[in-house]
Amino acid sequence: MQVYEAPLRDMRFVIHELHQNDGFGNIEALSEFTPDLVDAVLEEAAKVATEVLLPLNRSGDIEGCTLENGVVRTPKGFKEAYEMFREGGWCALASDPEWGGQGLPETVNKMTEEMICSANLSFSLYPGLTHGATTAIEGYASDELKAFYLPKMVSGDWSGTMCLTEPHCGTDLGMLRTKAVPQDDDSYKLSGSKIFISAGEHDLTENIVHLVLARLPDAPEGVKGISLFIVPKYLPKDDGTPGPSNGVSVAAIEHKMGLKASATCQLNFDDSTGWLVGKPHKGMEAMFTMMNTERVSVGVQGLGVGEAAYQSAVWYAKDRLQGRSLSGVKNPKGPADPIIVHPDVRRMLMTMRAYNEGCRALGGWVSRALDAERYSTDPEVKQRAADFIALMTPVVKALFTDLGYENANLAVQVYGGHGYIAETGVEQYVRDGRIAMIYEGTNGIQALDLVGRKLPAHMGRNLRSFFHPVSQFIEANKGDEQFKPMIEALEKAFGALQLSTATIAQKGMKDPEEAGAAATDYLRLTGLVAMAFCFAQSALIARDRLAGGTDEAGFYKAKLTTAQFYFDRILPQATTAFLAIKSGKASMMALDAEAF
Repeated sequence: MQVYEAPLRDMRFVIHELHQNDGFGNIEALSEFTPDLVDAVLEEAAKVATEVLLPLNRSGDIEGCTLENGVVRTPKGFKEAYEMFREGGWCALASDPEWGGQGLPETVNKMTEEMICSANLSFSLYPGLTHGATTAIEGYASDELKAFYLPKMVSGDWSGTMCLTEPHCGTDLGMLRTKAVPQDDDSYKLSGSKIFISAGEHDLTENIVHLVLARLPDAPEGVKGISLFIVPKYLPKDDGTPGPSNGVSVAAIEHKMGLKASATCQLNFDDSTGWLVGKPHKGMEAMFTMMNTERVSVGVQGLGVGEAAYQSAVWYAKDRLQGRSLSGVKNPKGPADPIIVHPDVRRMLMTMRAYNEGCRALGGWVSRALDAERYSTDPEVKQRAADFIALMTPVVKALFTDLGYENANLAVQVYGGHGYIAETGVEQYVRDGRIAMIYEGTNGIQALDLVGRKLPAHMGRNLRSFFHPVSQFIEANKGDEQFKPMIEALEKAFGALQLSTATIAQKGMKDPEEAGAAATDYLRLTGLVAMAFCFAQSALIARDRLAGGTDEAGFYKAKLTTAQFYFDRILPQATTAFLAIKSGKASMMALDAEAF
Protein backbone atom coordinates (compact mmCIF):
# COMPACT_ATOMS: atom_id res chain seq x y z
CA MET A 1 0.00 0.00 0.00
CA GLN A 2 1.31 3.42 -0.90
CA VAL A 3 1.21 5.56 2.24
CA TYR A 4 2.93 8.88 2.76
CA GLU A 5 3.00 11.60 5.37
CA ALA A 6 5.50 14.41 4.86
CA PRO A 7 8.38 14.13 7.38
CA LEU A 8 7.94 17.75 8.43
CA ARG A 9 9.58 17.42 11.83
CA ASP A 10 12.80 16.07 10.36
CA MET A 11 12.71 18.74 7.66
CA ARG A 12 12.40 21.44 10.30
CA PHE A 13 15.30 19.88 12.18
CA VAL A 14 17.51 20.06 9.10
CA ILE A 15 16.51 23.63 8.22
CA HIS A 16 16.39 25.22 11.67
CA GLU A 17 18.79 23.22 13.84
CA LEU A 18 21.37 21.07 12.08
CA HIS A 19 23.50 23.40 9.94
CA GLN A 20 23.43 26.64 11.88
CA ASN A 21 27.23 26.77 12.18
CA ASP A 22 28.16 26.00 8.58
CA GLY A 23 28.88 29.62 7.66
CA PHE A 24 26.20 29.69 4.95
CA GLY A 25 23.44 31.28 7.03
CA ASN A 26 22.41 34.78 8.13
CA ILE A 27 21.90 36.00 4.57
CA GLU A 28 20.27 39.42 4.55
CA ALA A 29 18.43 38.85 1.26
CA LEU A 30 16.59 35.89 2.83
CA SER A 31 15.90 37.44 6.24
CA GLU A 32 12.18 37.84 5.51
CA PHE A 33 11.79 34.06 5.38
CA THR A 34 11.39 33.50 9.10
CA PRO A 35 11.10 30.03 10.63
CA ASP A 36 7.35 30.50 11.04
CA LEU A 37 6.96 31.43 7.37
CA VAL A 38 9.14 28.53 6.24
CA ASP A 39 7.17 26.08 8.36
CA ALA A 40 3.89 27.39 6.98
CA VAL A 41 5.11 26.89 3.39
CA LEU A 42 6.25 23.35 4.15
CA GLU A 43 2.92 22.51 5.79
CA GLU A 44 1.00 23.73 2.74
CA ALA A 45 3.33 21.81 0.43
CA ALA A 46 2.65 18.69 2.48
CA LYS A 47 -1.09 19.12 1.92
CA VAL A 48 -0.61 19.44 -1.84
CA ALA A 49 1.59 16.35 -1.89
CA THR A 50 -0.65 14.11 0.20
CA GLU A 51 -4.10 15.37 -0.77
CA VAL A 52 -3.63 16.21 -4.47
CA LEU A 53 -0.65 14.30 -5.88
CA LEU A 54 -0.47 11.05 -3.89
CA PRO A 55 -3.96 9.86 -4.92
CA LEU A 56 -2.89 10.13 -8.59
CA ASN A 57 0.36 8.21 -8.24
CA ARG A 58 -0.80 4.63 -8.72
CA SER A 59 -3.68 5.47 -11.06
CA GLY A 60 -1.31 7.49 -13.22
CA ASP A 61 1.10 4.57 -13.32
CA ILE A 62 -1.68 2.19 -14.41
CA GLU A 63 -3.15 4.51 -17.06
CA GLY A 64 0.06 6.09 -18.34
CA CYS A 65 0.32 8.69 -21.09
CA THR A 66 -1.24 8.20 -24.51
CA LEU A 67 -0.38 9.54 -27.95
CA GLU A 68 -3.23 10.20 -30.36
CA ASN A 69 -2.88 12.11 -33.63
CA GLY A 70 0.32 13.75 -32.48
CA VAL A 71 -1.10 14.86 -29.13
CA VAL A 72 -0.01 13.40 -25.79
CA ARG A 73 -2.61 13.07 -23.06
CA THR A 74 -1.54 12.77 -19.43
CA PRO A 75 -3.48 10.42 -17.10
CA LYS A 76 -6.84 11.33 -15.61
CA GLY A 77 -6.57 14.00 -12.93
CA PHE A 78 -3.12 15.26 -13.91
CA LYS A 79 -4.33 18.33 -15.79
CA GLU A 80 -6.55 19.42 -12.90
CA ALA A 81 -3.75 18.75 -10.40
CA TYR A 82 -1.29 20.77 -12.46
CA GLU A 83 -3.70 23.69 -12.69
CA MET A 84 -4.13 23.64 -8.91
CA PHE A 85 -0.35 23.39 -8.51
CA ARG A 86 0.21 26.32 -10.87
CA GLU A 87 -2.49 28.53 -9.34
CA GLY A 88 -1.05 27.87 -5.89
CA GLY A 89 2.28 29.38 -6.97
CA TRP A 90 4.24 26.16 -6.51
CA CYS A 91 5.83 26.41 -9.96
CA ALA A 92 7.38 29.74 -8.97
CA LEU A 93 8.55 28.88 -5.45
CA ALA A 94 12.30 29.51 -5.76
CA SER A 95 12.32 31.58 -8.95
CA ASP A 96 13.49 35.19 -9.11
CA PRO A 97 10.76 37.73 -8.21
CA GLU A 98 11.86 39.77 -11.24
CA TRP A 99 10.12 37.16 -13.39
CA GLY A 100 7.18 36.55 -11.09
CA GLY A 101 8.80 34.06 -8.75
CA GLN A 102 8.53 33.99 -4.97
CA GLY A 103 12.26 33.89 -4.32
CA LEU A 104 12.13 31.38 -1.49
CA PRO A 105 15.39 29.79 -0.33
CA GLU A 106 16.56 26.59 -1.99
CA THR A 107 16.48 24.96 1.44
CA VAL A 108 12.69 25.30 1.33
CA ASN A 109 12.41 24.52 -2.37
CA LYS A 110 14.35 21.26 -2.11
CA MET A 111 12.25 20.07 0.83
CA THR A 112 9.15 20.86 -1.21
CA GLU A 113 10.60 18.96 -4.15
CA GLU A 114 11.17 15.96 -1.89
CA MET A 115 7.52 15.91 -0.84
CA ILE A 116 6.31 16.16 -4.44
CA CYS A 117 8.65 13.35 -5.52
CA SER A 118 7.54 11.12 -2.65
CA ALA A 119 3.91 11.62 -3.52
CA ASN A 120 4.13 11.43 -7.31
CA LEU A 121 7.50 11.25 -9.04
CA SER A 122 6.00 11.30 -12.53
CA PHE A 123 4.16 14.54 -11.84
CA SER A 124 7.29 16.18 -10.42
CA LEU A 125 9.04 16.08 -13.78
CA TYR A 126 6.65 18.53 -15.46
CA PRO A 127 7.36 21.55 -13.19
CA GLY A 128 10.87 20.29 -12.40
CA LEU A 129 12.14 20.39 -15.98
CA THR A 130 10.63 23.85 -16.40
CA HIS A 131 12.52 25.20 -13.39
CA GLY A 132 15.77 23.86 -14.80
CA ALA A 133 15.06 25.43 -18.19
CA THR A 134 14.39 28.83 -16.64
CA THR A 135 17.75 28.61 -14.87
CA ALA A 136 19.58 28.25 -18.19
CA ILE A 137 17.57 31.00 -19.86
CA GLU A 138 18.07 33.36 -16.95
CA GLY A 139 21.81 32.75 -16.93
CA TYR A 140 22.57 32.95 -20.66
CA ALA A 141 19.73 34.28 -22.83
CA SER A 142 19.43 37.85 -24.08
CA ASP A 143 17.41 40.35 -22.07
CA GLU A 144 14.75 40.26 -24.78
CA LEU A 145 14.37 36.48 -24.61
CA LYS A 146 14.32 36.55 -20.81
CA ALA A 147 11.59 39.18 -20.72
CA PHE A 148 9.48 37.27 -23.24
CA TYR A 149 9.81 33.69 -21.98
CA LEU A 150 10.61 33.72 -18.27
CA PRO A 151 7.38 35.21 -16.87
CA LYS A 152 5.30 32.60 -18.71
CA MET A 153 7.58 29.75 -17.66
CA VAL A 154 7.99 30.84 -14.04
CA SER A 155 4.23 31.12 -13.65
CA GLY A 156 3.80 27.62 -15.06
CA ASP A 157 1.65 28.81 -17.95
CA TRP A 158 4.35 27.45 -20.24
CA SER A 159 6.57 24.49 -19.47
CA GLY A 160 10.14 23.71 -20.48
CA THR A 161 12.32 20.81 -21.53
CA MET A 162 15.92 20.13 -22.39
CA CYS A 163 16.61 18.28 -25.63
CA LEU A 164 20.06 16.70 -25.64
CA THR A 165 19.98 13.01 -26.48
CA GLU A 166 19.78 11.68 -30.04
CA PRO A 167 19.33 8.05 -31.15
CA HIS A 168 23.06 7.60 -31.83
CA CYS A 169 24.45 9.60 -28.89
CA GLY A 170 23.69 9.74 -25.19
CA THR A 171 26.46 10.87 -22.89
CA ASP A 172 28.78 11.64 -25.81
CA LEU A 173 27.02 14.79 -26.98
CA GLY A 174 29.91 15.65 -29.27
CA MET A 175 28.32 13.24 -31.76
CA LEU A 176 24.97 15.04 -32.04
CA ARG A 177 23.71 15.92 -35.54
CA THR A 178 20.79 18.32 -35.11
CA LYS A 179 21.44 21.34 -37.35
CA ALA A 180 20.67 25.03 -36.88
CA VAL A 181 20.74 27.29 -39.95
CA PRO A 182 20.93 31.09 -39.43
CA GLN A 183 18.14 33.26 -40.86
CA ASP A 184 18.14 36.92 -41.84
CA ASP A 185 16.03 37.95 -38.82
CA ASP A 186 18.51 36.58 -36.20
CA SER A 187 16.47 33.42 -35.78
CA TYR A 188 17.54 29.90 -36.79
CA LYS A 189 15.90 26.92 -38.47
CA LEU A 190 16.50 23.68 -36.58
CA SER A 191 16.21 20.18 -38.03
CA GLY A 192 16.90 16.88 -36.31
CA SER A 193 15.57 14.24 -33.93
CA LYS A 194 15.82 13.94 -30.16
CA ILE A 195 14.89 11.02 -27.92
CA PHE A 196 14.20 10.49 -24.22
CA ILE A 197 12.76 14.00 -23.82
CA SER A 198 10.99 14.17 -20.46
CA ALA A 199 7.76 16.20 -20.62
CA GLY A 200 8.47 16.68 -24.32
CA GLU A 201 4.77 16.82 -25.17
CA HIS A 202 1.71 16.94 -22.92
CA ASP A 203 -1.63 18.63 -22.31
CA LEU A 204 -0.80 20.49 -19.10
CA THR A 205 0.34 23.86 -20.49
CA GLU A 206 -0.58 26.02 -23.47
CA ASN A 207 2.98 26.01 -24.82
CA ILE A 208 6.20 24.06 -24.31
CA VAL A 209 9.59 25.76 -24.58
CA HIS A 210 12.28 23.34 -25.72
CA LEU A 211 15.95 24.06 -25.05
CA VAL A 212 17.68 22.29 -27.92
CA LEU A 213 21.34 21.52 -28.51
CA ALA A 214 22.30 21.79 -32.18
CA ARG A 215 25.19 22.59 -34.53
CA LEU A 216 25.65 25.70 -36.64
CA PRO A 217 26.96 25.23 -40.20
CA ASP A 218 30.44 26.45 -39.23
CA ALA A 219 30.56 24.49 -35.95
CA PRO A 220 33.83 22.79 -35.01
CA GLU A 221 33.76 19.07 -34.27
CA GLY A 222 32.88 17.64 -30.88
CA VAL A 223 31.38 19.35 -27.85
CA LYS A 224 33.11 22.64 -28.71
CA GLY A 225 30.75 23.00 -31.67
CA ILE A 226 27.42 22.79 -29.86
CA SER A 227 25.03 25.73 -29.48
CA LEU A 228 21.84 26.09 -27.44
CA PHE A 229 18.51 27.32 -28.79
CA ILE A 230 15.04 28.19 -27.52
CA VAL A 231 12.51 26.38 -29.71
CA PRO A 232 8.86 26.77 -28.65
CA LYS A 233 6.24 24.18 -29.59
CA TYR A 234 4.03 27.01 -30.89
CA LEU A 235 5.45 30.24 -32.26
CA PRO A 236 4.26 32.94 -29.85
CA LYS A 237 2.39 35.94 -31.14
CA ASP A 238 3.51 39.44 -30.20
CA ASP A 239 1.06 39.48 -27.28
CA GLY A 240 2.57 36.26 -25.89
CA THR A 241 -0.27 33.95 -26.80
CA PRO A 242 0.53 30.72 -28.69
CA GLY A 243 0.47 31.05 -32.47
CA PRO A 244 1.03 28.53 -35.24
CA SER A 245 2.78 25.19 -34.87
CA ASN A 246 6.58 25.46 -35.02
CA GLY A 247 7.39 22.19 -36.77
CA VAL A 248 7.95 20.26 -33.53
CA SER A 249 6.25 16.87 -33.70
CA VAL A 250 6.09 13.75 -31.56
CA ALA A 251 7.29 10.62 -33.30
CA ALA A 252 6.46 8.40 -30.31
CA ILE A 253 6.26 8.24 -26.56
CA GLU A 254 8.66 5.82 -24.91
CA HIS A 255 7.23 2.66 -23.32
CA LYS A 256 9.21 2.68 -20.11
CA MET A 257 9.92 0.50 -17.12
CA GLY A 258 8.49 3.20 -14.82
CA LEU A 259 7.49 6.87 -14.68
CA LYS A 260 4.58 5.92 -16.90
CA ALA A 261 2.64 9.11 -16.12
CA SER A 262 5.57 11.22 -17.30
CA ALA A 263 5.55 11.73 -21.07
CA THR A 264 9.00 10.76 -22.36
CA CYS A 265 9.00 11.59 -26.04
CA GLN A 266 10.81 11.18 -29.32
CA LEU A 267 10.71 14.63 -30.93
CA ASN A 268 11.31 15.69 -34.51
CA PHE A 269 12.32 19.26 -35.39
CA ASP A 270 11.49 20.10 -39.02
CA ASP A 271 12.74 23.59 -39.89
CA SER A 272 11.60 24.68 -36.44
CA THR A 273 12.30 28.32 -35.62
CA GLY A 274 14.66 28.89 -32.71
CA TRP A 275 16.67 31.61 -31.03
CA LEU A 276 20.23 31.35 -29.81
CA VAL A 277 20.82 31.20 -26.06
CA GLY A 278 24.25 32.51 -25.16
CA LYS A 279 27.15 32.54 -27.59
CA PRO A 280 27.59 30.37 -30.70
CA HIS A 281 29.33 27.04 -30.00
CA LYS A 282 29.02 27.62 -26.22
CA GLY A 283 25.82 25.70 -25.70
CA MET A 284 27.28 23.11 -23.36
CA GLU A 285 28.18 25.79 -20.82
CA ALA A 286 24.59 27.04 -20.73
CA MET A 287 23.11 23.55 -20.76
CA PHE A 288 25.30 22.43 -17.88
CA THR A 289 23.86 25.27 -15.82
CA MET A 290 20.51 23.59 -16.25
CA MET A 291 21.90 20.08 -15.83
CA ASN A 292 23.71 20.91 -12.59
CA THR A 293 20.49 22.35 -11.19
CA GLU A 294 18.68 19.23 -12.33
CA ARG A 295 21.31 16.88 -10.90
CA VAL A 296 20.70 18.11 -7.36
CA SER A 297 16.97 17.82 -7.99
CA VAL A 298 17.38 14.28 -9.34
CA GLY A 299 19.19 13.41 -6.12
CA VAL A 300 16.14 14.72 -4.27
CA GLN A 301 14.01 12.46 -6.46
CA GLY A 302 15.96 9.51 -5.09
CA LEU A 303 15.34 10.70 -1.55
CA GLY A 304 11.65 11.22 -2.27
CA VAL A 305 11.23 7.67 -3.56
CA GLY A 306 13.25 6.32 -0.65
CA GLU A 307 11.07 8.10 1.91
CA ALA A 308 7.81 6.91 0.34
CA ALA A 309 9.14 3.35 0.14
CA TYR A 310 10.22 3.47 3.79
CA GLN A 311 6.87 4.71 5.04
CA SER A 312 5.00 2.08 3.03
CA ALA A 313 7.30 -0.62 4.44
CA VAL A 314 6.78 0.60 8.02
CA TRP A 315 3.00 0.52 7.56
CA TYR A 316 3.14 -3.05 6.29
CA ALA A 317 5.61 -4.24 8.94
CA LYS A 318 3.24 -3.06 11.68
CA ASP A 319 0.18 -4.53 10.00
CA ARG A 320 1.39 -7.89 8.68
CA LEU A 321 1.22 -10.79 11.18
CA GLN A 322 3.73 -13.59 10.60
CA GLY A 323 5.60 -15.76 13.09
CA ARG A 324 6.51 -15.06 16.67
CA SER A 325 9.18 -12.81 18.12
CA LEU A 326 12.46 -14.55 18.96
CA SER A 327 12.36 -12.93 22.39
CA GLY A 328 8.83 -14.02 23.23
CA VAL A 329 5.26 -13.43 22.09
CA LYS A 330 4.44 -9.75 21.54
CA ASN A 331 0.85 -10.11 20.31
CA PRO A 332 -0.72 -12.78 22.55
CA LYS A 333 -4.26 -12.04 21.37
CA GLY A 334 -3.38 -12.59 17.73
CA PRO A 335 -2.34 -15.66 15.72
CA ALA A 336 1.14 -14.17 15.16
CA ASP A 337 3.24 -11.11 15.87
CA PRO A 338 3.61 -8.20 13.44
CA ILE A 339 6.74 -8.67 11.36
CA ILE A 340 8.26 -5.46 12.72
CA VAL A 341 9.37 -7.52 15.75
CA HIS A 342 11.83 -9.57 13.67
CA PRO A 343 15.49 -8.45 13.64
CA ASP A 344 15.94 -8.76 9.89
CA VAL A 345 12.87 -6.64 9.20
CA ARG A 346 14.24 -4.09 11.69
CA ARG A 347 17.56 -4.20 9.82
CA MET A 348 15.81 -3.23 6.60
CA LEU A 349 13.63 -0.55 8.15
CA MET A 350 16.51 1.03 10.07
CA THR A 351 18.69 0.99 6.97
CA MET A 352 15.97 2.79 5.00
CA ARG A 353 15.41 5.29 7.79
CA ALA A 354 19.12 6.05 8.14
CA TYR A 355 19.58 6.47 4.41
CA ASN A 356 16.66 8.92 4.25
CA GLU A 357 17.72 11.00 7.24
CA GLY A 358 21.34 11.03 6.08
CA CYS A 359 20.42 12.15 2.56
CA ARG A 360 18.01 14.79 3.87
CA ALA A 361 20.69 16.19 6.19
CA LEU A 362 23.35 16.30 3.48
CA GLY A 363 20.87 17.69 0.94
CA GLY A 364 19.97 20.44 3.38
CA TRP A 365 23.63 21.38 3.70
CA VAL A 366 24.05 21.60 -0.07
CA SER A 367 20.84 23.64 -0.34
CA ARG A 368 22.20 26.17 2.14
CA ALA A 369 25.30 26.46 -0.03
CA LEU A 370 23.07 27.05 -3.08
CA ASP A 371 21.44 29.94 -1.22
CA ALA A 372 24.79 31.33 -0.08
CA GLU A 373 26.25 31.19 -3.58
CA ARG A 374 23.28 33.10 -4.96
CA TYR A 375 22.55 35.62 -2.23
CA SER A 376 25.58 36.14 0.03
CA THR A 377 27.39 39.47 -0.22
CA ASP A 378 30.60 38.04 1.24
CA PRO A 379 32.98 37.01 -1.59
CA GLU A 380 34.68 34.38 0.59
CA VAL A 381 31.37 32.78 1.51
CA LYS A 382 30.16 32.81 -2.11
CA GLN A 383 33.38 31.12 -3.27
CA ARG A 384 33.32 28.50 -0.54
CA ALA A 385 29.66 27.78 -1.31
CA ALA A 386 30.42 27.42 -5.03
CA ASP A 387 33.30 25.05 -4.26
CA PHE A 388 31.13 22.93 -1.98
CA ILE A 389 28.32 22.76 -4.55
CA ALA A 390 30.74 21.73 -7.29
CA LEU A 391 32.13 18.94 -5.12
CA MET A 392 28.82 17.67 -3.78
CA THR A 393 26.58 17.87 -6.85
CA PRO A 394 27.75 14.52 -8.30
CA VAL A 395 27.63 12.98 -4.82
CA VAL A 396 24.05 14.12 -4.22
CA LYS A 397 22.89 12.97 -7.64
CA ALA A 398 24.52 9.54 -7.54
CA LEU A 399 24.43 8.61 -3.87
CA PHE A 400 20.86 9.74 -3.20
CA THR A 401 19.52 7.88 -6.23
CA ASP A 402 21.51 4.74 -5.42
CA LEU A 403 20.18 4.73 -1.86
CA GLY A 404 16.64 5.62 -2.92
CA TYR A 405 16.60 2.66 -5.27
CA GLU A 406 18.02 0.43 -2.54
CA ASN A 407 15.22 1.59 -0.24
CA ALA A 408 12.62 0.77 -2.89
CA ASN A 409 14.01 -2.74 -3.20
CA LEU A 410 14.09 -3.15 0.57
CA ALA A 411 10.43 -2.10 0.72
CA VAL A 412 9.54 -4.90 -1.70
CA GLN A 413 11.53 -7.30 0.46
CA VAL A 414 9.68 -6.23 3.60
CA TYR A 415 6.39 -6.95 1.81
CA GLY A 416 7.68 -10.31 0.64
CA GLY A 417 5.59 -11.90 -2.10
CA HIS A 418 2.97 -9.16 -1.75
CA GLY A 419 5.64 -6.61 -2.66
CA TYR A 420 6.10 -8.29 -6.03
CA ILE A 421 2.39 -7.95 -6.75
CA ALA A 422 1.38 -4.71 -8.47
CA GLU A 423 -1.73 -4.03 -6.41
CA THR A 424 0.26 -3.25 -3.24
CA GLY A 425 1.95 -0.37 -5.06
CA VAL A 426 5.49 -0.74 -3.70
CA GLU A 427 6.92 -2.32 -6.85
CA GLN A 428 6.16 1.01 -8.55
CA TYR A 429 8.83 2.64 -6.40
CA VAL A 430 11.42 0.23 -7.80
CA ARG A 431 10.37 0.92 -11.38
CA ASP A 432 10.06 4.68 -10.93
CA GLY A 433 13.24 5.09 -8.89
CA ARG A 434 15.47 3.18 -11.31
CA ILE A 435 15.63 5.93 -13.93
CA ALA A 436 17.07 8.48 -11.49
CA MET A 437 20.34 6.53 -11.51
CA ILE A 438 20.51 6.94 -15.29
CA TYR A 439 19.23 10.29 -16.51
CA GLU A 440 20.98 13.66 -16.12
CA GLY A 441 24.22 11.73 -16.47
CA THR A 442 24.49 8.14 -15.23
CA ASN A 443 25.85 7.61 -11.75
CA GLY A 444 29.06 6.24 -13.25
CA ILE A 445 29.46 9.53 -15.13
CA GLN A 446 28.87 11.41 -11.87
CA ALA A 447 31.70 9.45 -10.27
CA LEU A 448 34.02 10.23 -13.17
CA ASP A 449 33.05 13.89 -12.92
CA LEU A 450 33.95 13.85 -9.23
CA VAL A 451 37.42 12.34 -9.61
CA GLY A 452 38.24 13.71 -13.04
CA ARG A 453 37.02 17.30 -12.72
CA LYS A 454 35.96 18.25 -9.22
CA LEU A 455 38.96 16.88 -7.29
CA PRO A 456 41.74 18.44 -9.38
CA ALA A 457 39.91 21.74 -10.05
CA HIS A 458 41.66 24.82 -8.67
CA MET A 459 44.48 22.71 -7.23
CA GLY A 460 42.08 20.77 -5.02
CA ARG A 461 40.34 23.84 -3.61
CA ASN A 462 36.87 22.28 -3.80
CA LEU A 463 37.87 19.67 -1.23
CA ARG A 464 38.73 22.28 1.38
CA SER A 465 35.09 23.38 1.56
CA PHE A 466 34.26 19.90 2.87
CA PHE A 467 37.44 18.65 4.51
CA HIS A 468 37.99 21.70 6.71
CA PRO A 469 34.63 21.66 8.57
CA VAL A 470 34.85 17.88 9.10
CA SER A 471 38.39 18.15 10.44
CA GLN A 472 37.46 21.04 12.72
CA PHE A 473 34.43 19.19 14.06
CA ILE A 474 36.49 16.09 14.89
CA GLU A 475 39.14 18.15 16.66
CA ALA A 476 36.56 20.12 18.65
CA ASN A 477 34.67 17.04 19.85
CA LYS A 478 37.40 14.48 20.50
CA GLY A 479 37.05 15.02 24.22
CA ASP A 480 33.33 14.25 24.34
CA GLU A 481 33.29 11.03 26.37
CA GLN A 482 29.68 10.12 25.59
CA PHE A 483 30.24 10.23 21.86
CA LYS A 484 33.90 9.23 21.74
CA PRO A 485 33.26 6.00 19.76
CA MET A 486 31.17 7.91 17.23
CA ILE A 487 33.76 10.68 16.77
CA GLU A 488 36.54 8.10 16.45
CA ALA A 489 34.56 6.21 13.79
CA LEU A 490 34.06 9.46 11.86
CA GLU A 491 37.77 10.23 12.18
CA LYS A 492 38.70 6.80 10.86
CA ALA A 493 36.37 7.05 7.88
CA PHE A 494 37.56 10.59 7.18
CA GLY A 495 41.15 9.36 7.29
CA ALA A 496 40.27 6.67 4.74
CA LEU A 497 38.77 9.37 2.50
CA GLN A 498 41.89 11.51 2.78
CA LEU A 499 44.15 8.57 1.95
CA SER A 500 41.90 7.60 -0.95
CA THR A 501 42.06 11.14 -2.28
CA ALA A 502 45.84 11.08 -2.20
CA THR A 503 45.93 7.64 -3.83
CA ILE A 504 43.67 8.69 -6.69
CA ALA A 505 45.60 11.93 -7.21
CA GLN A 506 48.94 10.09 -7.32
CA LYS A 507 47.88 7.14 -9.48
CA GLY A 508 45.54 9.15 -11.68
CA MET A 509 48.27 11.50 -12.84
CA LYS A 510 50.22 8.55 -14.22
CA ASP A 511 47.29 6.46 -15.43
CA PRO A 512 43.77 7.94 -15.90
CA GLU A 513 42.27 4.44 -15.81
CA GLU A 514 43.34 4.15 -12.17
CA ALA A 515 41.19 7.15 -11.28
CA GLY A 516 38.34 5.77 -13.38
CA ALA A 517 38.52 2.40 -11.66
CA ALA A 518 38.31 4.05 -8.24
CA ALA A 519 35.61 6.60 -9.11
CA THR A 520 32.40 4.87 -8.03
CA ASP A 521 33.86 3.66 -4.74
CA TYR A 522 35.34 7.08 -4.08
CA LEU A 523 31.99 8.80 -4.61
CA ARG A 524 30.32 6.36 -2.21
CA LEU A 525 33.08 6.92 0.35
CA THR A 526 32.71 10.69 0.09
CA GLY A 527 28.97 10.44 0.61
CA LEU A 528 29.31 8.06 3.55
CA VAL A 529 31.69 10.42 5.33
CA ALA A 530 29.52 13.45 4.59
CA MET A 531 26.45 11.72 6.02
CA ALA A 532 28.46 10.53 9.04
CA PHE A 533 29.46 14.13 9.70
CA CYS A 534 25.79 15.17 9.57
CA PHE A 535 24.72 12.31 11.84
CA ALA A 536 27.43 13.12 14.39
CA GLN A 537 26.25 16.72 14.52
CA SER A 538 22.65 15.53 14.81
CA ALA A 539 23.54 13.30 17.74
CA LEU A 540 25.20 16.13 19.65
CA ILE A 541 22.23 18.42 19.05
CA ALA A 542 19.78 15.71 20.13
CA ARG A 543 21.78 15.02 23.30
CA ASP A 544 21.79 18.72 24.20
CA ARG A 545 18.06 19.12 23.53
CA LEU A 546 17.24 16.15 25.74
CA ALA A 547 19.52 17.39 28.49
CA GLY A 548 17.89 20.83 28.40
CA GLY A 549 14.38 19.43 28.60
CA THR A 550 12.01 19.21 25.67
CA ASP A 551 8.45 18.18 24.94
CA GLU A 552 9.75 16.39 21.83
CA ALA A 553 11.86 13.80 23.61
CA GLY A 554 10.62 11.03 21.31
CA PHE A 555 11.92 12.79 18.21
CA TYR A 556 15.38 13.45 19.64
CA LYS A 557 15.72 9.94 21.10
CA ALA A 558 14.89 8.51 17.69
CA LYS A 559 17.47 10.83 16.14
CA LEU A 560 20.12 9.48 18.53
CA THR A 561 19.15 5.88 17.81
CA THR A 562 19.23 6.38 14.05
CA ALA A 563 22.62 8.07 14.26
CA GLN A 564 23.99 5.16 16.31
CA PHE A 565 22.62 2.65 13.79
CA TYR A 566 24.30 4.56 10.98
CA PHE A 567 27.67 4.40 12.70
CA ASP A 568 27.21 0.74 13.71
CA ARG A 569 25.81 -0.70 10.51
CA ILE A 570 26.30 1.64 7.56
CA LEU A 571 29.51 3.63 8.02
CA PRO A 572 31.59 0.40 8.01
CA GLN A 573 30.93 0.39 4.25
CA ALA A 574 33.64 3.06 4.17
CA THR A 575 36.26 0.43 4.90
CA THR A 576 35.07 -1.70 1.98
CA ALA A 577 35.19 1.29 -0.35
CA PHE A 578 38.67 2.22 0.83
CA LEU A 579 40.01 -1.30 0.26
CA ALA A 580 38.47 -1.41 -3.20
CA ILE A 581 40.08 1.93 -4.11
CA LYS A 582 43.41 0.77 -2.75
CA SER A 583 43.32 -2.42 -4.87
CA GLY A 584 43.68 -0.41 -8.07
CA LYS A 585 42.54 -1.22 -11.59
CA ALA A 586 44.49 -4.44 -12.23
CA SER A 587 41.81 -7.12 -11.87
CA MET A 588 39.12 -4.80 -13.27
CA MET A 589 40.92 -4.18 -16.57
CA ALA A 590 42.91 -7.41 -16.95
CA LEU A 591 40.41 -9.51 -18.91
CA ASP A 592 40.57 -9.12 -22.70
CA ALA A 593 37.38 -7.72 -24.21
CA GLU A 594 37.01 -10.88 -26.31
CA ALA A 595 36.86 -12.98 -23.14
CA PHE A 596 33.66 -11.38 -21.87
